[in-house]
Amino acid sequence: MRWFRFILSHSIFISICAFALCYQTYILLHIQPDAVINSFVFLSTLCSYNLYWLLSKYSFGKPESFLVFFKKNYSYILLFVMAGVGMVLSLFYRPLIYPYVVIAVLLTLLYSLPLWPFKWTVYFKKAGFLKTILLAFTWTFVTLLIPASPVLETTIVPVVALFLARFLFMMMLCLIFDIRDVKVDKMLGLHSLATDLNRNTIKRIMQLSFIMYMAAGLFVRYHFEDNNQLFAFGITGLAIWRVYRSSLKQQGYLFYYFIVDGLILFSAVASYIASFFNCSLN
Repeated sequence: MRWFRFILSHSIFISICAFALCYQTYILLHIQPDAVINSFVFLSTLCSYNLYWLLSKYSFGKPESFLVFFKKNYSYILLFVMAGVGMVLSLFYRPLIYPYVVIAVLLTLLYSLPLWPFKWTVYFKKAGFLKTILLAFTWTFVTLLIPASPVLETTIVPVVALFLARFLFMMMLCLIFDIRDVKVDKMLGLHSLATDLNRNTIKRIMQLSFIMYMAAGLFVRYHFEDNNQLFAFGITGLAIWRVYRSSLKQQGYLFYYFIVDGLILFSAVASYIASFFNCSLN
């Protein structure tokens, strides 16, 4: 069980989910998958998440010295460095995605600003709505626009629809985590939509996001006449809403970092299975 917790706590599982979501983009937009870009998305997610955890531990843990901090968190540091090196190396094979990568890095740094040990970053801790929206947007940008970059000019309508659907999908997952973290965020002086809005307002945002997510997602599948993908998407939608309802009750570590995050993998696997049946029928 320790290895499983290591995979979850060191963001290996969520990086696999990002890899799968990137692959889902290729499936839904009917693009030939690119192994290098898929690998880049996995490594960049692993690198950025471990950086975030390191900043969080340093910011709120107040270590006695850097050496003490290093000894306690060497596994996070090692994964951060290894993933960062692999990410940079993969860029040499796909120089055309450089502009998208620069934007993605800036978005990641902007999201982590409240954790940096500088006085001026205190203002970013109060931008609650920005934190939630920014994380959802960054996930959407990295897992959609980077793999779809070769066809952005020729398939703009389905890309826009899928961008909206994925953004709302990630927004709902971020809100589930925000609801969980309300008490801790208030203690640490951090803000999110869940800390700044009451529970009824958050519920209405979730409901509206779900309705818009279903509408945009169904449009993408209908545009490409993917009946199997329509069915897979419907199952994914039901799973999301069921997990959200369950999150309103007290839940543990595995629920959030395996079940809630696992919805990303579930969505991608559902699309993969649907595409497999499409290939079998053809």
